[in-house]
Amino acid sequence: MTTTQKILVLNGPNLNKLGVREPAVYGSATLGDVEALCAQTATETGLEATCRQSNHEGELVTWIQDAAGVYAGIVINAGAYTHTSVAILDALKMAGLPTIEVHISNVFAREDFRHHSYISPVASGVLCGFGIQGYALAIRGLAAIIASSP
Repeated sequence: MTTTQKILVLNGPNLNKLGVREPAVYGSATLGDVEALCAQTATETGLEATCRQSNHEGELVTWIQDAAGVYAGIVINAGAYTHTSVAILDALKMAGLPTIEVHISNVFAREDFRHHSYISPVASGVLCGFGIQGYALAIRGLAAIIASSP
């Protein structure tokens, strides 16, 4: 790569409370720790990460809509919107960017409603249960997808 490509890392509702929200499920790392890990991993893979978090579905949708033509890919942990948001699905389809879905916990070891994702059908990959290291794995996977794109 001759120029650094940018990726967008999006976090949905309640992820701003990492470190205090259910540490037995989500661990003690904060959103700041996640963002630092994403920035470091992006740099290691020749990318630049822009990290954003919102508790508002519409704001996430707008960021995804605006990503086309600016970012080379998206890493998204949509939180509870994963299981409810057709709007986020539609925005990701429209953006047409390679997308990696991330979940800190193993959603398949939790409540049944968490087993369904509206994002997975348009995701290039899905990671769950690796704690915040899932973000680093997602960025490495996204870097490989971007590098292999024409």
